[in-house]
Amino acid sequence: MSNKHPSQFYTETVGDSIFTILKRYQNLKPIGSGAQGIVCAAYDTCTQQNVAIKKLSRPFQNVTHAKRAYREFVLMKLVNHKNIIGLLNAFTPQRSLEEFQDVYLVMELMDANLCQVIQMDLDHERMSYLLYQMLCGIKHLHSAGIIHRDLKPSNIVVKSDCTLKILDFGLARTAGTTFMMTPYVVTRYYRAPEVILGMGYKENVDIWSVGCIMGEMIRGGVMFPGTDHIDQWNKIIEQLGTPSQEFMKRLQPTVRSYVENRPRYTGYPIDKLFPDVLFPPDSTEHTGLKAHQARCLLSKMLVIDPEKRISVDQALMHPYINVWYDDGEVNAPAPSPRGQTKHDKEHTVGVSGPSSTKPAPAPYDHSVDEKEHTVDQWKDLIYKEVVDYECKERSSHAMHNHTQESAALNNTGGADGADVANTNRRR
Repeated sequence: MSNKHPSQFYTETVGDSIFTILKRYQNLKPIGSGAQGIVCAAYDTCTQQNVAIKKLSRPFQNVTHAKRAYREFVLMKLVNHKNIIGLLNAFTPQRSLEEFQDVYLVMELMDANLCQVIQMDLDHERMSYLLYQMLCGIKHLHSAGIIHRDLKPSNIVVKSDCTLKILDFGLARTAGTTFMMTPYVVTRYYRAPEVILGMGYKENVDIWSVGCIMGEMIRGGVMFPGTDHIDQWNKIIEQLGTPSQEFMKRLQPTVRSYVENRPRYTGYPIDKLFPDVLFPPDSTEHTGLKAHQARCLLSKMLVIDPEKRISVDQALMHPYINVWYDDGEVNAPAPSPRGQTKHDKEHTVGVSGPSSTKPAPAPYDHSVDEKEHTVDQWKDLIYKEVVDYECKERSSHAMHNHTQESAALNNTGGADGADVANTNRRR
């Protein structure tokens, strides 16, 4: 880190926060803030593109924040898919572990989050294309051993051309929730019954969230807006009905006793929950994009019992979704080995090549989620990750420049270069 010069950085106040960032990033404008940090739009003078810069908010104030910051950074380095937000750069202005306190992540800049899009009148084409991209991104996370469990519209971003990206990586395995726990601190409207009830879960836990988002796109309002876990459960069973005894048997005794003692609800048929009047006109272009197909997909996703709920692969093959099916997007290369730089990825990852050319998966190491470190230990781990990233980016940048210089030399050649080229031609 000794080769980091303070002159590379400048400091600016953004809202209530102070950003000390690389000079290449100019025209800072605040665009959002959340539990994990403040985000600014900026212009990258090196790549001449607009970017989003997230300053992780006080990542070392406690163990939870520190673990979350470490997990987010490691996952952003690992995952590489067009429907998941990409890491363009990461840095810290501090020059030693002792001084280290800020982490900045540079990402692609998008136009809006899904909350804003849900409020629009979407036609079937746009709705099903957004859902298709969500499913592609989720499938890619699953291929890296990451089950999200906390997908929600505020963490899904969209560009004006209808391209979609998932912004975050959900709940760490140790950060689950149980039924009798705290009232709401964050939005849990989209969390599956098995997460709310503290049960085991599998990949299709994320399908429930997609179903809630789809239902909201059609209704224009949140499906299950519970004020706490218990109210959330009541909202679910009032609409979908009390689940079977077979489901109840899989609950922990205290939760089961509560759930079984609630009034029983029969729920409503899917066509009463989503009547024709709520849907846009049927598509004239695609036979699958009609109200009855959308309703059919919803009926398979919004299923309380995960054993009876559709899988991600099945959802991708559903007539309402598979009009967009592209093997290169659905089965995109598995996440690249840890530590590989963005520059390396660009040269090794082909989006639509045959599956035999895909690099082997490098699943996320879930032991991170279970590790108990002190704040200082997490700080040390994050610092090493950031330094490692900065070093790799520098060497990748140097290699890229060297390649360009070599190419320029070969093209301009000088006398020797020209002679060699002419000799080859003569042969």
